[in-house]
Amino acid sequence: MPSMLDAVVVGAGPNGLTAAAELARRGFSVAVFEALDSVGGGARTEELTLPGFRHDPCSAVHPLGAGSPAFRAMPLARYGLEWLHPDLPMAHPFDDGTAAVLSRSVSETAASFGPRDAGTYRRLVAPYLGKWDTLARDFMSLPLTALPRDPVTLARFGIDGLPPSTWLMRRFRDDRARALFAGLVAHVIAPLGGLATSAIGLVFALAAHAGGWPLPRGGSQAISDALAAYVQDLGGTVHTGYEVKRLDDLPPARAYVFDTSPTALARIAGFGRFYDRYRYGASVYKIDYALDGPVPWTAAEPRRAGTVQVGPSSREIGTALNQASSGTAPRTPFLITAQPSLVDPSRAPEGKHVFWVYGHVPHAWQGDLTDAIERQIERFAPGFRDLVLARATAGPPQLAARNANYIGGDIACGAASGLQLLLRPRLSLSPYNTPHPAVFLCSSATPPGPGVHGMSGHNAAKAVWRHLRRN
Repeated sequence: MPSMLDAVVVGAGPNGLTAAAELARRGFSVAVFEALDSVGGGARTEELTLPGFRHDPCSAVHPLGAGSPAFRAMPLARYGLEWLHPDLPMAHPFDDGTAAVLSRSVSETAASFGPRDAGTYRRLVAPYLGKWDTLARDFMSLPLTALPRDPVTLARFGIDGLPPSTWLMRRFRDDRARALFAGLVAHVIAPLGGLATSAIGLVFALAAHAGGWPLPRGGSQAISDALAAYVQDLGGTVHTGYEVKRLDDLPPARAYVFDTSPTALARIAGFGRFYDRYRYGASVYKIDYALDGPVPWTAAEPRRAGTVQVGPSSREIGTALNQASSGTAPRTPFLITAQPSLVDPSRAPEGKHVFWVYGHVPHAWQGDLTDAIERQIERFAPGFRDLVLARATAGPPQLAARNANYIGGDIACGAASGLQLLLRPRLSLSPYNTPHPAVFLCSSATPPGPGVHGMSGHNAAKAVWRHLRRN
């Protein structure tokens, strides 16, 4: 290791590794330090239940990963990353035994909403079809770390996306479309009436139409391992099992980049109360299942979908989100589930399956949501419990213990609601900068926020290399 590095990255999640790769490929000397014994952050894969069953403790399906401008700029396939596509990106079952779908086909998606809303949906997404690459780059580079390539489409997206999702959902006449769209918004654990929540739903829908909602072969760890291998091929070093408690624990460098929570950064760098106004949000109760067969959904469509949203009405979904955000565990939780082994048999022994599910709960909640989750699954997949071979549960305390960025179990590393959805971690045109000119933040506490897409690291790297060029 040189006596003075150009950049040290703390935290080997997707954003920290992306920032390291961006700097290394521009010729800067980089070292990454990770507290745990392996890289990954929110993109890991482990045997949590039984031997041979490989689960993703946090993220499993990556709507924004396959289409991420940051990931697409790197040769990650060379390092083993392969995206697998289920027949349907997502299905949303209802109590009557039918389901709406989010398909790569706009027509199939619209038709699943019924004749009264099919045209409305087609008109909603039509202006953005065929424009995902530029829209994703422009939207995920906000605040402006690069000039928009298509400012007209970005401005139109802002008009559609800035209002609360409850406003956008009024365009639909029936609740099938409203429920599916409400479920899309719920992926960021935000109440439906929040500012810019329409943009969240639209981004997830457009990602499905442009590139699907894929899963990495072998599990989410494949993303992190590919990023780490790329960093090392570029000359960077990756150190695991190295906990950083203060800046003096790190080697001398011209810049320090933190893929951590703002709380941890303030403690390590000695910033005092600088981030005290940053809010952490609701959490999730997560269960990973080893199953004796596929989930016996009543509706046909969920049986071939990588992701299944479980919440039969927009009202029920909205209530569950409001309860979790206000400190009450929902009696009828909204669930996001994933079925990795439908498309990747390597994730479980032959004939067996892994199943991934979480429901929203309050910040730092210490209860047990297992029974409520399984009642909700049984509602749409009778006989599910009979297939359970083993389960691994993780509430907010366990999630926080696994990943230091998940304060109070907040997997978004900060509440994605109100102005903080757009302006995180503070009101600033340079959210990656900190009070120290050589210290930067690159975690999902910075724009564009949560999700395994690497764009927070990508954007932060631009601020870092501007600093390195000047100094």
